[in-house]
Amino acid sequence: MQNNIIGVRFTKIGKIYHFDSSALPDVKPGDHVIVDTSRGKHLGEVIQVLEETPPQPEGGWKTVERGATPRDLLLQQSWQAKQTEAMINCRARVAELHLKDVKIVTAEYNYDGSRLAFLFSTESEEKADLKSLKKDMSQLYPTAHVEMRQIGPRDVAKFLGGMGACGIETRCCSKFLTDFSPISIKMAKEQGISLTPNEITGMCGRLRCCLIYEYEQYVEARKTLPKRNKRVVTPKGEGKVIDVLPMSEKIVVLVESGTDRPQHMTFSRDEVEPWDELEALRRKSQEPCNHGEGECTCGSKPRQKQTKQK
Repeated sequence: MQNNIIGVRFTKIGKIYHFDSSALPDVKPGDHVIVDTSRGKHLGEVIQVLEETPPQPEGGWKTVERGATPRDLLLQQSWQAKQTEAMINCRARVAELHLKDVKIVTAEYNYDGSRLAFLFSTESEEKADLKSLKKDMSQLYPTAHVEMRQIGPRDVAKFLGGMGACGIETRCCSKFLTDFSPISIKMAKEQGISLTPNEITGMCGRLRCCLIYEYEQYVEARKTLPKRNKRVVTPKGEGKVIDVLPMSEKIVVLVESGTDRPQHMTFSRDEVEPWDELEALRRKSQEPCNHGEGECTCGSKPRQKQTKQK
């Protein structure tokens, strides 16, 4: 029996998770469903119906329990309205317990209020001891299963929203990013971006997510262009590459010949040839070959015949 795999999202700009919808074969994008997750039952929106079944995850597929009813949607709204109050109460208790390194970012109820998760962040590298806090919250909310869940700086920025470090009105993570990709300093270097912290650091204090947007295009473009400090031959003479403009396929060269003094000139990719390749061809053309006179087509000088001494 073939599984009917669908993609479900639980928040507006959230990661898409895959579930087996065999119990609900007529489901379509835009529908709301109740699904079984590792953190209990949750209500989510169907985003996609996959035509091909992806590789099965470890432990098998989680299933779609049923379609969500209008009552489920109203129930979810009523519990979401209580999340701010829960967050405020938890923050107050954190202050009373003097947990200075712990910041409660938000609180999340599932659709029927049976589970309550407090999402927190911490600046300390050591694991925070929140047993007392969890116990107090469980006593304050006895009808819900309370969970303390730690999130990273990027997730904190996503929840808080606000303006991006580049000046964009809404941060990328809050506007359209559903998942965070690994970002490295190499991506900034490849694109010629200044490594000044203010230029490459986002509001979360981590490397900006946008460093990956055009990274692959820069890598591919650079493969067809000479590297910096390489010797090249241009229409204006020989010179050294001092800068590369990958997106416009141009090279900035310090031309040293044909002028009174070295000058910075910009050339397109087709106007520049590697000096070492041309030099190798020049040397080859000056070397004698083993072909006989009248038979040589390689461009080298024919080797002179040696006469035997009598």
